[in-house]
Amino acid sequence: MNSSSLRRAAGLLLAGSLGLTAVACSSGGGESAAGGKVTITVNGQPPQTQAFDRKVFDEDVAEFEAANPDIDIEPREGFMDPRTFSAKLAGGQLEDVFYAYFTDPANLIARRQAADITDYVRDVPHYDAIRPELREVFAEDGRVYGVPTANYSMGLVYNRALFTEAGLDPDRPPATWDEVREAARKITALGDGKVGFAEYSKNNQGGWHFTAWMYSVGGRIARQDGDKWVADFNDDKGKAVLRHLKDMRWTDGTMGEKQLLVIEDVQQMMGSGRLGMYLAAPDNIPTLVNQFKGDYADYGLAGIPDGEGTLIGGEGYMLNPKASPEKIEAGLKWISWKFLNPDRFEKNLQRYKDQGQPIGLPVPPVSDVWTGDIAARQTELKEKLATVPVANFKSYVDATPEGLIEPPNAQQVYAILDNVMQAVLTDRDADPARLLADAEAKVNPVLAQVK
Repeated sequence: MNSSSLRRAAGLLLAGSLGLTAVACSSGGGESAAGGKVTITVNGQPPQTQAFDRKVFDEDVAEFEAANPDIDIEPREGFMDPRTFSAKLAGGQLEDVFYAYFTDPANLIARRQAADITDYVRDVPHYDAIRPELREVFAEDGRVYGVPTANYSMGLVYNRALFTEAGLDPDRPPATWDEVREAARKITALGDGKVGFAEYSKNNQGGWHFTAWMYSVGGRIARQDGDKWVADFNDDKGKAVLRHLKDMRWTDGTMGEKQLLVIEDVQQMMGSGRLGMYLAAPDNIPTLVNQFKGDYADYGLAGIPDGEGTLIGGEGYMLNPKASPEKIEAGLKWISWKFLNPDRFEKNLQRYKDQGQPIGLPVPPVSDVWTGDIAARQTELKEKLATVPVANFKSYVDATPEGLIEPPNAQQVYAILDNVMQAVLTDRDADPARLLADAEAKVNPVLAQVK
């Protein structure tokens, strides 16, 4: 699994672990340093094994401190680690500024484990230009508890070389699931072990991708019913998704004989030139190039088929609930300067380019969280400094499906839905209606745990 997917999975596990204990947080670090400076602890510093990323982070700390002589930053390695987070909360070791995955804020807010920054965030430059659906991830009942700094959404990764070989136009990737099915037929017809489309079905990844399918056709996995959550996938949309997968697997024969796949299997298939399409986020493209010696010119990324909605994930930063007003102000100044500063777009892109990093993909170093003029400026700079063919990813960038976060208790729900995906892809006689009814009966008790 690629780095952002690993961080995502860790965050999802954390969301569950927080339910085991409710503890008070206390601010890490001293209230101030010598000379009246405010000292804040922040996490997110890359480990020394990631030499380039660590160098960038440390340079940013030094530059920020030079520009803000009244603030000292004490960086700490790592992000959210579910094995240690509860202990840090209980022991008063939580950083003043801490990283949070999109799956975390709801639990943190409910347990009052993040500072209410509503009265401070109005001073964050360009806050209103951040995509509203991302801001909402860190808000509840009109109050703000964090700031989004990066996000991803699902799209369709496809092999442009195989599209050309199969007589498909690589500049017009499939926009619907019916078009995906037709393209998969033509790619599989090339023979020589070519597979039109692949899908995950193990290690909770099958349930994760079933969720992506459901969102793409306007469906949902869970909904609120009064003060509780209930399953919301056992309906016509859920049955249609499973029938489509079943038809591609068994009627068309376009998904290959080997099943029970995970992300590494599918990436290997794409990297070896045997796979036509799969669902993924943009950061899969560098993985295909770096790990499998691929060429950026051979890969494309399209918007999610049907485009009724797309699964989004991402990250942001929250503040320790015991932090003083001075620490909160200093922490927000760091977050906005480091992660949300349009004035630093070009510099960040250039230094990544100078180090041979790919520029032009819809991934960091410049986060795609913006709307309006800032988003347009970002796109212009990426195109100006591009080292990869940005046209290959244009249909993904231009797509505007509704962004939807993962369901509550996502990993437990995904584990149950794995069985649904596995059955459809390994059993020719699988009954979608029965599979969904059985899964609904198991998911509802999991959702009933959500408070």
